[in-house]
Amino acid sequence: MFRLSLLSLVALAAAAPQRGGRQRQATAAEQAAQIPQGLSVATDGSTILDATANVNNLPIRFKVSAPADQFLATTGITGATATSANGTMGVNVLLHGDGGQSFFDFPNQAVQANTMGVALLAPDPNLFWGGGSGLDRTDGVAHAQAVSDFVTQMLPQMVAFDSNAVVFTGVSGGSLLMSGFFMPAQIQNFPNSAVELNCGGLTPQVDVVDPAAVAATNIHFQSTQSELKLLQGSIPDAITAYEQIASGQGLTADEINAKQTVDNTPQGGHCEFDGKDFVSGVQTMLSSYANVMQGGDGTVIGLGAPSNGQVKTGVVGNENLQFVGGQKRAVEDMKVYRWLVGEDY
Repeated sequence: MFRLSLLSLVALAAAAPQRGGRQRQATAAEQAAQIPQGLSVATDGSTILDATANVNNLPIRFKVSAPADQFLATTGITGATATSANGTMGVNVLLHGDGGQSFFDFPNQAVQANTMGVALLAPDPNLFWGGGSGLDRTDGVAHAQAVSDFVTQMLPQMVAFDSNAVVFTGVSGGSLLMSGFFMPAQIQNFPNSAVELNCGGLTPQVDVVDPAAVAATNIHFQSTQSELKLLQGSIPDAITAYEQIASGQGLTADEINAKQTVDNTPQGGHCEFDGKDFVSGVQTMLSSYANVMQGGDGTVIGLGAPSNGQVKTGVVGNENLQFVGGQKRAVEDMKVYRWLVGEDY
């Protein structure tokens, strides 16, 4: 049996209270709780553990995808043989966008560049990382701390990994939490890290604890030409802010460009990096994660036209992204939970 203390989200999915003879619409979290947890098989044959842990009194549902033998034998998972949390594989931790779509899609589930996949579900009724709405993430501090503590304290109870090879992915609202709260306050806990910020970005909303650690982190900002109106200002502002942090640490323009890159060449809307769809667009970026964030040549296979697929353009001199059109709000905010009701965006 898996021995980590778990909370049953299924219990939270009981019928929503009635008011005035009508049953209120279930929250995103309540709908998500209807999806069973447990063990499954990843696209590459890895074992996926889907469970929930209590982190700082927040229920953090998580998915860990790794070869079975990398799970600790104490978990009771079939094939688990690891006897120590100290392993050789890296970890790519993904924070989904508002509404949770990418958590359930789990686009980073396949091992890539000796890196296992982890996805975390926001502990928020609307499944917004950082809570709040729009660019105002009122629970950002607590959520960022919970992400950090999950990786450093909970994950070692389950699987063997290299704590010096933990990288991160943000999608939309997950990118807002990453850039606005997690990177400024927590990135020093993850040496040699990298952060891919997909379709979202915020300037630091809290004090930068360790500017040198931020400056040493590989950061890639990925957007599209028809990004959300709300983000067309915040992403360039975030690029500028992180560039200034690196510059303040004495990095030259060439050194900054080697660490921080940006691209918004694909046509398409919010997160539609393949020019087609939110889900397939996010998968496109994650399938080429190692090429962008882990020493590859920066080529993303399947990126939408007119992009040539090469996304690693240095940020210096390229802060002011050019956009055309764009929706006023994200489809996730419209409460169309494709992962549950089967509707498309």
